[in-house]
Amino acid sequence: MRKLTFRDLAIKVLEKSNIPLTAEGIWEYAVANNMDILKQSIGKTPWRTIKSRIYVDIKNNPDTPFIKIDSKPKTFYLKKLAGDIELKDLEKKAIEIIEKPKQKKYSEREVHPFLVYFANTYLDANCKTIKHERSSKKRYTKWLHPDIVGVNFPIEDWSKEVLDFGLVAGRGNLITLFSFELKLELNFSNLRESYFQAVSNSSWSNYGFLVATKVLRDDEFEYELARLSTAFGIGIIKLDIDDPDSSEVLFDARLKEDLDWETINKLAQENRDFKEFIVRVKNDLTTKEIRKESYDKVLEIEALEKIIKK
Repeated sequence: MRKLTFRDLAIKVLEKSNIPLTAEGIWEYAVANNMDILKQSIGKTPWRTIKSRIYVDIKNNPDTPFIKIDSKPKTFYLKKLAGDIELKDLEKKAIEIIEKPKQKKYSEREVHPFLVYFANTYLDANCKTIKHERSSKKRYTKWLHPDIVGVNFPIEDWSKEVLDFGLVAGRGNLITLFSFELKLELNFSNLRESYFQAVSNSSWSNYGFLVATKVLRDDEFEYELARLSTAFGIGIIKLDIDDPDSSEVLFDARLKEDLDWETINKLAQENRDFKEFIVRVKNDLTTKEIRKESYDKVLEIEALEKIIKK
C-alpha cells in the first residue's frame, strides 16, 4: 500500500469526516479511525506538520483543495465539499464543532479500576494499588515502585494437601507475581523513560507490564515496542477505557522464574502498601482462602461505565 503524505492524509480525513477540523482534529480523527497507519513516518508532533503542509498548499498552490476557515482556532475544509455553502455558515459549523465538550481526560489513579478489571479477568490476578505517597523515601518511588501489583493463586485449582506440600517444599512457582507500570499515553516522546521505568519497577516480579490507555499507532513505534519487549521482557497492555473487554496484551511479558528477593525486601521496607500486600499473600496461602476484600475491588462493567460518564 502506498504511504500517504501529510497533505494526502489531511484530504482523506476531511473527505471522510465531512466537517471542518483543526490540524489537531485531523490527526485525532486519523488516529481514532486507524488512518494514521497510512503514514510511514510521523514524527513527534504530526498535527503541526499537517498544519504546515496545509498552509503551504493554500499559499503556493492555485489549485489547492483546502480552504481555511477563520474560526478560533483555525479550521480547514475542502473546497469541493464546501460547494455553495456560505463562508459564515462554515464558520458557524466549525465553531460548533470546536466548542463541543472535549473527551474526558483521566488521571492515572482514575484508570486503576480498569487495569484491575483487566488483570483479574484476563490474568486471574488479585491486585493492589501501591500508593507512592505512602513510601518513606519519596525520591526513590519513580524507579522503585510499580503502580499496581498482582498475585495469582493456585488455591482454587490445587488440593489442600498439595498446597501444604508446596509451602513446606518451597515450590518456586506456587504463586505468580505481577507488576504493572501505568501511563496514560505511550508515544515516541516518553517510550524509553516509561519502558525502563517499568523494567526497574518490575525487577522483583515474575511478570512485568507497561500499561497505557493510548498507544501510538505507527509502524516504526510498534517495531520499537517489539524490540524492547524481546530484549527486556516487559509486556505491553493497551487499556480500552470505552470498552474494557477490548483491552489487550499487545506484547507478552517474559516469565522470570526467580524472584528478586533483595528488591522485594527493599520495597517492603519503603512502602506500607507493598508490605501489606506480601503479608496478605502469605496469609492467604497459609489459610488457603483468598480474602478478596483485602485487594483492590474488581468493579463490574456497569460500575466502570459510570466512571466514564462522570
